[in-house]
Amino acid sequence: MRVFFTGGSGKAGRHAISHLVQEGHRVVNADLVALGHPGVADLRIDLTDAGQVFNALYAYAGFDELEPGTGVPSYDAVVHFAAIPAILVRPDNETFRVNALSTYNVIDAAVKLGIRKVIFASSETTYGICFADGELQPEYVPVDEEHPTVPHDSYAMSKVVNEATARSFQTRTGIDIYGLRINNVIEPHEYEIKFPAFIADPGLRRRNMFAYIDASDLGQMVECCLRTDGLGYEVFNVSNDDMSVGITSHEVYERFYAGVPRRREMGRNATFYANDKAKRLVGFAPRHSWRDELGDR
Repeated sequence: MRVFFTGGSGKAGRHAISHLVQEGHRVVNADLVALGHPGVADLRIDLTDAGQVFNALYAYAGFDELEPGTGVPSYDAVVHFAAIPAILVRPDNETFRVNALSTYNVIDAAVKLGIRKVIFASSETTYGICFADGELQPEYVPVDEEHPTVPHDSYAMSKVVNEATARSFQTRTGIDIYGLRINNVIEPHEYEIKFPAFIADPGLRRRNMFAYIDASDLGQMVECCLRTDGLGYEVFNVSNDDMSVGITSHEVYERFYAGVPRRREMGRNATFYANDKAKRLVGFAPRHSWRDELGDR
């Protein structure tokens, strides 16, 4: 597929792009910073400028596309990961403005140009827990896509607005738009660096609902969405099957979630950030675990 990928130079994006290239897709990385990946064109773009976005989505992906003399090819899909990635990076109002406006511009241009598949990065923060002032517990566990999204911060607000924007465009046009509520992305080298502390003090992972998503498995999730047509508008939690701490799910529940309703029984290491929907609807099958890197400590 010919894929327009925004934010591919970021932590999540660069691994997803690498996976897509390995799968044989042609990818253009639209970002303010170049990725420099072999075979991936870097297009520097301000996504808050609607004119730039529309122009970029109707452009050649490389000089080789000039050769056939048949005009500009159409993109098969847009993957929109670009965003200010968290609170406390930019002022709150700027975080909200950039994230909400860029998403509107990307989806608006895609539908007007007849692109039938858009995948966009939403966030675990939509559930309100990650950046809450103080401790906030979920309404039930494990947290699935039916859990209320009541954000407490500008970043999460922008993601909830983006989901509403995407749903509105999909309802009007009938294209496929899939939102990925991505949990904390972990790169391969970070297991050895970060996880010993998580094992020693599980409370460090409370704001992430004790979950994570391996960067390579996130790339696989994007690929699954590219290959799955006809779902209309859907949002998916994206996480690995296990927790990011060394204690059992029963111990996590008793220590951190006592009294919170449980929707189902959970296995010994089962994630509290449910990924069942992604498995069922797009065939997501996470393959990695921190235990493969560090052992079951």
